[in-house]
Amino acid sequence: MSEFTNKQQERVEALCRFAREMMLSSDKGKLVRENAELISQVIPSEVIRLFDVLVNECQNRDYTELKTATNKILHLFHTPLMAYPAIKPAANSFLDVLTQNNTAMENLLKSMKTAVKSLNQNPGDQEAREQLKEKLGRLRLFDQHYQIKENVLFPALEKHWPDFHCVQLMWSYHDDIRQQMKDLEAALGEPEFDLKKTNKLVGDLFFNLFAIRFREERILFPHILETIPREAIHQMLVDSQEIGFPYVAPKETEAVATPVFTDGTTVNLGTGQLSAGQIIGIFNHLPVDITYVDEYDTVRFFSSPKKRIFPRTKAILGRKVHNCHPPESVHVVEEIVSAFRKGEKDEASFWINFKSEKILIQYFAVRNGEGQYQGVIEVTQEIGNIQKLSGEKRLLDWSNE
Repeated sequence: MSEFTNKQQERVEALCRFAREMMLSSDKGKLVRENAELISQVIPSEVIRLFDVLVNECQNRDYTELKTATNKILHLFHTPLMAYPAIKPAANSFLDVLTQNNTAMENLLKSMKTAVKSLNQNPGDQEAREQLKEKLGRLRLFDQHYQIKENVLFPALEKHWPDFHCVQLMWSYHDDIRQQMKDLEAALGEPEFDLKKTNKLVGDLFFNLFAIRFREERILFPHILETIPREAIHQMLVDSQEIGFPYVAPKETEAVATPVFTDGTTVNLGTGQLSAGQIIGIFNHLPVDITYVDEYDTVRFFSSPKKRIFPRTKAILGRKVHNCHPPESVHVVEEIVSAFRKGEKDEASFWINFKSEKILIQYFAVRNGEGQYQGVIEVTQEIGNIQKLSGEKRLLDWSNE
């Protein structure tokens, strides 16, 4: 067994050397020929370990150069990964439902090609342009697939895998796809239609969507089935209900459990005593999303308001906060937490446009009576209607609400 383990480690080290040289070499063809045997025998677990190392080596979490190299390297691995005898997900299981949604996404992409072809034949074809915009709107629903990965699947991998950092790179690709969809939507809405720009955006979007599907189904999913207990995988299916699948939902899934308190105990809060059920009710009826991260940078709680702005599932509980954000923005969160811990700052605020709404995101340091740092709460709120307020309203009037 130790001999096999040593051999695997040697192969991963050789793949790491090859990947680093690929990013620097001026004669990539020669390098590929010299490593032909190594490339031809690659398996999913080795790819995951390879990119775990490369992501950890990446400075400042700027994955631009690494993503360019990743596309080239994984293209070389395509044949052996396609030939790998992977375990197939069970019907209607978590990974099977994700795969079905991938198929639905790919079918939608294929249907978009007709409109793209028509626009290339006649850039003034307004009907084809509207068809492409409509199909793009349906394609944007696929973001739920990526939300499930980021909020359910990735936290589980962090718990079960020592080499989980490859998912940070995949998350970065998710954000690229989201931005490409926004840019394409904007391009299709411009008065002066730019065919060359649109073709470039469509090409980049299609490439990334197909590439991520391949990496899920030929690298990520096979290794999950080899390393993670079936019960844990099923729990991911249960947790995913809180977000919802974009196109294909599981046929039957046990309901998500809700907490029930029957002992009647209360908590003394200093300014009153409340039962656990009352505390939950208060949190969940506030018109804000609240997430609490403790002094050890671990997510401990989130509220469940009727309208949630950003997705949260129980899978994030116990997760380190720096793993809960996209790679390109996590440094901002780390800077805030560091300033709070040092006592330099107590609050940080941001506001963004998100799905036609104006969102206020605020971070507050939590300290005990002696001023010791006990964590941070993130409060997210939709403020579009608040911004519209003017004058005063002193009388009760529900007639216009």
